[in-house]
Order: sequence, then C-alpha cells, then structure tokens
Amino acid sequence: MTGDGHPPPSAASLAAGVDHVRLSYLYLDEGDLDAYASLLHEDVQVRTPGAPDCHGRADAVRLTVTTGGTHELFKVIGEGHCVVAVGHYSPAGAVSREFDFADFFTLSDDSLLLSRRRFYYLQPPD
Repeated sequence: MTGDGHPPPSAASLAAGVDHVRLSYLYLDEGDLDAYASLLHEDVQVRTPGAPDCHGRADAVRLTVTTGGTHELFKVIGEGHCVVAVGHYSPAGAVSREFDFADFFTLSDDSLLLSRRRFYYLQPPD
C-alpha cells in the first residue's frame, strides 16, 4: 500500500504515466491541445503560481496558454502514483520570461494525469 491507501501501480502503469508526462510537454510545445487533453484525467487539477487553479479537463485545456515556447526536460522521475519533471521553459517571442520549473504530477489508476503542481525559478531582474 502507498501512503494514500492505494496499492502501488505496476511498473507498466508507472512507465505509461512517465510517458504521458513527457508527451504532455511535447503536445503543448506543438500546440496540439486535443492530444494534450487525451493525457488528462477528466477530473484533473492544475496549480500554477500566478494563475487560477484549474479543475477538470476542459478547464485545464481552456486555461493552457500555448505561446509556441519550448520545454526542455532535464529529468523525469516516477515512483508510485507520482512523477516529477524538472526542466526549462523558453517562450517564443518576448511575451514572458523564460524560467526553470519542477512539475509534480499525480497519476490516476489508468496512468492519466490527475494533477499537476508547478514550482518555478525566475532569474532576478537586472
């Protein structure tokens, strides 16, 4: 049993969840919101500093901003129902500043993304 009372996922389920996390960044970078939505559990919850919390697949997709930027993943680690992705985001154009991030995902029993909470680091202004 895991700390939340659920049995741990199988190695195959965890591997699928890690793949879903990696694919989520690829689909966002490509602007493919339908493919991105296919990785989200219908009750997904998304928390990002400075943005409203998202509850549900439609809300998460609607509030997803695709700026044509890119995510560079440094490390993706999975254990149990949790996957952590650490990387760097570079926006296209001068709309926003680039930043390093750590995203903590919770996986559903069917390896979909049930939640994501983002932490990030911005370089101080000059």
